[in-house]
Amino acid sequence: MANLHPVPGPLLREARLRLLSGDDMPLGSVDERVARSWRRSLAAGLAPSQSGRHAEHLSGPELRQSLACNRDLINHSQPVMEYLFEQVRHSHSMVVLADRHGTLMHTLGDADFLGKAERVALQAGANWHEAQRGTNAIGTALAESCGIEIHGPEHYLERNDFLTCAASPIASASGELLGILDISGDQRSHHPHTLGLVNTAARMIENRLFLTSCQHQTRLHLHPQAHGIGTLAEGIVALSEDGWIMGANRQALKLLGLQREDIGATPLARVLDTRFDALVLRAHQQAQQPLCLHRRDGQPVFVQLHHPAGRPLGRPLSVRSGPARTEVLGEPAVAREARDALQQLDTGDSAWRAAADKARRVAGKPIPVLLLGESGVGKELFARALHDSSPRRHRPFVAINCAALPENLIEAELFGYSAGAFTGARKEGRPGRLREADGGTLFLDEIGDMPLALQTRLLRVLQERQVSPLGGGEAVAVDFALVCATHQPLREAAEAGRFRADLYYRLNGLTLQLPPLRARSDLAALTEKLLLELSGEPRLHLAPELQARFAAYDWPGNLRQYASVLRTAIAMLDPDEHCIDWVHLGDDLRELLQRDAAPSAGAGDSAAMPAAATATLGTPPSREQKLADISRAAIQQAIQQHQGNLSAAARQLGISRQTLYRRMGQ
Repeated sequence: MANLHPVPGPLLREARLRLLSGDDMPLGSVDERVARSWRRSLAAGLAPSQSGRHAEHLSGPELRQSLACNRDLINHSQPVMEYLFEQVRHSHSMVVLADRHGTLMHTLGDADFLGKAERVALQAGANWHEAQRGTNAIGTALAESCGIEIHGPEHYLERNDFLTCAASPIASASGELLGILDISGDQRSHHPHTLGLVNTAARMIENRLFLTSCQHQTRLHLHPQAHGIGTLAEGIVALSEDGWIMGANRQALKLLGLQREDIGATPLARVLDTRFDALVLRAHQQAQQPLCLHRRDGQPVFVQLHHPAGRPLGRPLSVRSGPARTEVLGEPAVAREARDALQQLDTGDSAWRAAADKARRVAGKPIPVLLLGESGVGKELFARALHDSSPRRHRPFVAINCAALPENLIEAELFGYSAGAFTGARKEGRPGRLREADGGTLFLDEIGDMPLALQTRLLRVLQERQVSPLGGGEAVAVDFALVCATHQPLREAAEAGRFRADLYYRLNGLTLQLPPLRARSDLAALTEKLLLELSGEPRLHLAPELQARFAAYDWPGNLRQYASVLRTAIAMLDPDEHCIDWVHLGDDLRELLQRDAAPSAGAGDSAAMPAAATATLGTPPSREQKLADISRAAIQQAIQQHQGNLSAAARQLGISRQTLYRRMGQ
């Protein structure tokens, strides 16, 4: 809340002096949140009289990286900031957007005030965390996790006394802090409603981000009054397919009596007097009409259900519910399922899909994921899709290959370092990849190759959720989802002492085995997808004989090798060619595939010869050979009719794709 009657400056300065001298501040002289902030500023080693010269300020490349990491937040905030600035224009003030670390990313301001603002570093790239600049609205809103106003001498640093600032946090659908919205101005232009204006604008940004990030999830809009649905004051909840609360804006948390920690761990039936399947059925029966439900305390609340496309549910459907899911019948399966990044990678293999389904269930929960599989099966691709399917999708995805970094560099790369920590270090230090992943997902590839000493440090980070840079410095809190991957049998390595057992048990919250390419049943669909992605040409296809040989090949390099082969073959095509054949392959692979396809029996073994050859030698073809010839002819005809589309050919013949591949290779 804003201070309706700000404490006089002399009284504040006296209270600050008493704090510095170790005495108690006069009771009631300072707002309790401001007092806590002053104590934190003092503990950080700041003096009220010091300048801000030593505060962090991002370099040009670092600022560009920060802007890229916060692109969605900035894009959704800019229109609201422009509207907000129109409300305070000509009041000697500015509108500021900071990231979750207190670094300023975007500003709008009156020209006559911007010069003053620049003198105290109210500009993009400057960090306004409390530890850097003492008590201020941006840093204190970060520390207190609430909207706050800091007026005049309430600022800890005396050089900021001329400011009046009001700031409010911006949170994601999952409750994670994304940034801070702030209005700063000359204290002489102080207005008692500024904080309320900033709070409202921050809620507008949160709702814009919410609707974008949860557009593929079922949403529940709610308000104590029916006419409140659709207004800025409505609560919004994102629901899983089986009715669990996976996201909520601040108003929804308040209406339902929930905390941020309850997101992802609370079924809807725990807070409202209805089962999810019953709610879906009622919403279909009373399309677009708010439904009156009751909270668990008996208070009424009106709700409206929206399906993933973002429109109110319109036509009545029957509902079948089970222990863990609710299915709406009469709707295509594609329309029922959330189209997340994992689903976009799904080309039909049952083992891969089972892994994706399990991973999707832990997305957004504090459960680490360990991916096992041969080199090249797409572990990083899977990890990126898992991140993009999680509530952290708008935060950084930081990938580190533990086997690719020299042992003497990986520690500095992971944990960062303070200024002057070692010879050759950057003079301003480096935050490290663990801190860069804060709020997002950290992917540690080839975790089995991490040196034992670093395993100990990583385990400590996972236990304490804090990172201490090399060369000393204050530990920094971090919050990231953890996904690790390895081609090694990590459990055996832990049992043999080559990998820390306690770290292994910390990493394998959910262990998933990704199938090698030779074991996948979706090669044809996967091929079509890769050809389209690599060339952008929807008409490209493989020659039937070549596709059959590809299906029979072991692919020791898995998906990475297969994509490389297709990329090279596409480059070998003439402009008017659309069919990839033997001539488009590299000599080594063509020789290998043709050698594997050669008959293994001796030259005199007539059973190894084709039917036409045995007939020439005077041996009439058997009934089995005739049937085989007819079968091959039917397969070739179906493939030609469908222009090489093996899936369509298999459907016409009434056989599975795998049976088609097998018969093509015979």
